[in-house]
Amino acid sequence: MTNDVLKEPRILDFPKISDPRGNLTFLEGLRHVPFKIRRAYWIYDVPGGEVRGGHAYKKLEEVVISLSGSFDVIVDYGQRTQLFSLNRSYYGLYIPNLCWRQFVHFSTNAVALVAASEPFAENDYILNFEEYVKLRNHVHTIDVRK
Repeated sequence: MTNDVLKEPRILDFPKISDPRGNLTFLEGLRHVPFKIRRAYWIYDVPGGEVRGGHAYKKLEEVVISLSGSFDVIVDYGQRTQLFSLNRSYYGLYIPNLCWRQFVHFSTNAVALVAASEPFAENDYILNFEEYVKLRNHVHTIDVRK
């Protein structure tokens, strides 16, 4: 394992081109996000009170953007849990691999865009929180300087 798995979630700012006709924001893999984008998907029409996510990935990294409306992302990454509120389309949340995440508190008509570093792979998902904690603790005990 490399120390890549020990990265922390963070907010990324994207270019914002202001124009009286309407603003434009864009992102490019390996330039505005720290990986090559290999898949994109979006979450929308989330009924009030519902939670999305509730899993981690062994390998996949992602950037989450609120294209419309707002929602919160709760990220657990080892000894720390953090809440990020997303409500602007010109910034996004980078979530490294081995971070448990949940999307909560969706506003009406919210749209979450997710740019992912890997194509869908069912075996990359960690769906059980206790399994996630064991795997995360194991990663922290490895000497990453080797």
